[in-house]
Amino acid sequence: QVRLVESGGGLVQAGDSLRLSCAASGTIFSRVAMSWYRQAPGKQREFVAVITGGGTTNYADSVKGRFTISRDNAKNTVYLQMDNLKPEDTAVYYCKSGVTSGQGTQVTVSS
Repeated sequence: QVRLVESGGGLVQAGDSLRLSCAASGTIFSRVAMSWYRQAPGKQREFVAVITGGGTTNYADSVKGRFTISRDNAKNTVYLQMDNLKPEDTAVYYCKSGVTSGQGTQVTVSS
């Protein structure tokens, strides 16, 4: 059974940076694509970024150039480096593998 645990969220000011982590277990981590999604209050969950098992990445237009997704297969962990954060980045961020998501971590960006 796949289990994903996110961490690293917090309250920051606009322009600051945060790095989210997602630790995975119960899967052959190095072979699977890992993604990040987010859900702001009153809005639908939206795609943020994905990294394949081979390291290919893709980003939502809204975060391109500011966020970087990476993975450490030795640690079964995927990261989301978020730079130049904006108030509109405020959301609960979820890690996802296949149909499994973690519990989420809150990111709040004040103006």
